[in-house]
Amino acid sequence: MMNSSDAIEDLQIRLAHLEAGLQQVSDEVARQQQLIDRLTLRNQQLQERVGELQGEGGDAATRVEIPPHY
Repeated sequence: MMNSSDAIEDLQIRLAHLEAGLQQVSDEVARQQQLIDRLTLRNQQLQERVGELQGEGGDAATRVEIPPHY
């Protein structure tokens, strides 16, 4: 049977492990959010560029045409 000081020490150890795990998850979520932000910005840039190319209507080499099956 555990005495109260052993039980407290066990709880402190468990808490320390939980805090470390929580910090790892928090760091990973922050990293993923930064990646999402960068990808979102890049997607917007690409969409703008496609819009510019579609609006130019220049020669056939620069035009983006929608395939007939769309």
